[in-house]
Amino acid sequence: MARYLGPVCKVCRREGGKLYLKGARCFTEKCSVSRRPYPPGQHGQARIKLSEYGLRLREKQKMRRIYGLLEVQFARYYTEATSLPGRTGEEMLGVIERRLDNVVHRMGFAASRAQGRQLVRHNHVLVNGKRVNIPSFRVKPNDTIAIAEKSKKIGFIGAALAQAETRPRGSWLEVDKDALSGVFRSMPVRDEMNEPSVREQLVVEYYSR
Repeated sequence: MARYLGPVCKVCRREGGKLYLKGARCFTEKCSVSRRPYPPGQHGQARIKLSEYGLRLREKQKMRRIYGLLEVQFARYYTEATSLPGRTGEEMLGVIERRLDNVVHRMGFAASRAQGRQLVRHNHVLVNGKRVNIPSFRVKPNDTIAIAEKSKKIGFIGAALAQAETRPRGSWLEVDKDALSGVFRSMPVRDEMNEPSVREQLVVEYYSR
């Protein structure tokens, strides 16, 4: 499966804020956005006024990079959201939030979505007692997500759980830190999906232009 392999700190700087792509590093003084709060490149410090199209494009890129998706995948989620009842932007966010790699991160078992993807791909995650190694697997309400027994000694899981205490956890997630398992209770709530903040309406406007 293709994925972005370039320097992720430059991605955050390009989008003008922390996207929390490197887990704990984003909360330290080593964070590139804190040290150099301007876009990368020779002309990064120049003042650039974005057009309406530019604003929508940047918001689309920002949201896509937060979840670690390629353009084709991201556009597919938008197309699916247009066929669902409710606001297209919120439906799109809800569909993406149900990805297994994202749920593993939201529950605190991984410090970032990339780390959550790694856990899933390396067969460390169980869904309803069965091993699932597809990051895009869509979790359903009342599904149980757990770390496999032989994988519970992985060092960074404990570190990720400790760091997750500083982040708000969605009310749709129930986590047992001792058992390294959790339950996806219900569909995600839009008002609680603000870390980092996204303006999904601009993304809808970008694709519907």
